[in-house]
Amino acid sequence: MLRSLLLLVSPLLMSFCGGVCFVCPEICRCSQKSITCNSATESLKSRTHSRLSISNTGIGIFPDLTSIFSLESDFILYICDNLNLHSVPTNAFIGMTSEFTTMNLFNNGFQEIESHAFNGTKIDKLVLKNNKELRVIHEDAFKGAFGPTMLDVSSTALETLPSRGLESVLMLVARSAFTLKRLPPLNGLKSLREAQLTYPSHCCALLSWDSNREGSVITALKNGSSNCVDNSPANPSDVASDDSLTLDGPLASDIVGFTSAEDVFGSMDFYYPELDLCQRRPALQCSPEADAFNPCEDIAGFGFLRVAIWFINILAIVGNLTVLLVLFTSRCKLTVPKFVMCHLAFADLCIGVYLLMIATVDLMTRGHYSQHAIEWQTGVGCGIAGFLSVFGGELSVYTLSTITVERWHTITHALRLERRLGLRHASSIMVVGWVVCLGMALLPLMGVSSYNKVSMCLPMDIETPLSQAYVILLLLFNVGAFLVICGCYVCIYTAVRNPEFPGRAADTKIAKRMAVLIFTDFLCMAPISFFAISAAFKVPLITVTNSKILLVLFYPINSCANPFLYAIFTRAFRKDAYILLSSMGCCESKANLYRMKTYCSENVNRSKSSSGSNKNSKAPRAVVWMSSFPHVTPRPQMQRV
Repeated sequence: MLRSLLLLVSPLLMSFCGGVCFVCPEICRCSQKSITCNSATESLKSRTHSRLSISNTGIGIFPDLTSIFSLESDFILYICDNLNLHSVPTNAFIGMTSEFTTMNLFNNGFQEIESHAFNGTKIDKLVLKNNKELRVIHEDAFKGAFGPTMLDVSSTALETLPSRGLESVLMLVARSAFTLKRLPPLNGLKSLREAQLTYPSHCCALLSWDSNREGSVITALKNGSSNCVDNSPANPSDVASDDSLTLDGPLASDIVGFTSAEDVFGSMDFYYPELDLCQRRPALQCSPEADAFNPCEDIAGFGFLRVAIWFINILAIVGNLTVLLVLFTSRCKLTVPKFVMCHLAFADLCIGVYLLMIATVDLMTRGHYSQHAIEWQTGVGCGIAGFLSVFGGELSVYTLSTITVERWHTITHALRLERRLGLRHASSIMVVGWVVCLGMALLPLMGVSSYNKVSMCLPMDIETPLSQAYVILLLLFNVGAFLVICGCYVCIYTAVRNPEFPGRAADTKIAKRMAVLIFTDFLCMAPISFFAISAAFKVPLITVTNSKILLVLFYPINSCANPFLYAIFTRAFRKDAYILLSSMGCCESKANLYRMKTYCSENVNRSKSSSGSNKNSKAPRAVVWMSSFPHVTPRPQMQRV
């Protein structure tokens, strides 16, 4: 009932719609779902049809245009606002016209353009913009066609363009095509003179390719022609023609009424710029231009950084893996320092893996990173690298602070065993640290700032107030941790210098070792924090290119130094390492020596504990605890207690 009512009302609506509603062309037969234009050749020959529009319909089958033939030289086809059209079939426009055509196929429901879709056509302009579901243009879609000279794929879901059929494109428009992360082979765009794209890095790739192409073309021409000289005239009228008709010699003055060819025909100095093979083509115009966050360069930027990043990431990975291996395989009792050290080694290992990922991508894309920049920065790999960087960096800072506070607490309360930190308390503290650091690392993946702003995959996006607040909070967290570490080491040094504490002769040695720890922390955090905070307040004092020096040389310092300063250089670690090697048949004498020292130390502690002397029984415990960390050891002879 409703359908029949609509059929009765639709003619009335058509009469009042004007240009808004669809009116079936006279040369076509239309139904609710399809349009067929057959046997239209004769009517078009007798009448002038320079424009055909099929717009705002509900058809679900692509119109049959194979029998249409136009003699007009400026034929324009409009197929737009047809949301139920899902593909452009093979040979869709064949025979429509023998002249150049402008095809406006925008704002439809196209998902695919099939092979040989434009076969038999000459395309001047092809507009496919606002086909938001268009994901695929077949590699052979333009096979058998001439053109297009202008292609517009703005606001589509295309992931790439066909590698064949775009040789005639002079102008490429792909604005707001955010899924178009990879350009086709640039040699397939040999005629391109102007591009309006979405990503600045694509312009970097095109401009670099264009400059190399121009250089090779000019070199080839000059090698093959002796006429390609640099003294070409600035004004074409100044070009001297070798073919000018002149008559010289003694007979010229004897000819009565002689008139020169120049007087009769005018100047015969002709100049054809389009035939001058020695001329350079106009430079390729491309937008948007490279911005401050994405300069036209490789990830490393500098040659020495490319070498340094490999050395640093290998050192960090090997050092921290060694610490984890020895601590996990140790047969000794798990203590609080060892427990916290495992977390520190894991955090620093994350930084090493992050640098390894960056170095690998830099090596694979060396010299042509711009062609892969968007694919890398918006991909899963960059997200994982950024997550590892923030999570590892913040967990390392948090764990360093925990280790320092635990040392200060243990030394300050060395005579009060009930106030010493146990494994249960240390586990709770580290659980809180993991939750906080995971939250910080996950926020950029949830839209608060972003890892895809720069090639190093760090959260440098401060465009929104929330993103800016996040970056500032992250930097203040690092600055606060550094101040805590400095304050605790000052308190430890003050406690060690106390006259009641034995070993004042080793004060200088202790101070030097603490200075090394503070200096490495300062060297890692201070430069990056200073420049990053200024940039977070939108007052950048350094470019992204120069900041890579800080990120490669200073940012991972702690990740490389921590396994040595806090583990590998300690007596406890060396004992565990030798015992592990002895189980493999190596260094058995060293392992037995450490076992004997451990046995003697336990016997001495047991005998002193039974003597009942609080002063002599509790103070050595603090000294024994400190002996596992050589940076705060009061005196060498006290380590044997």
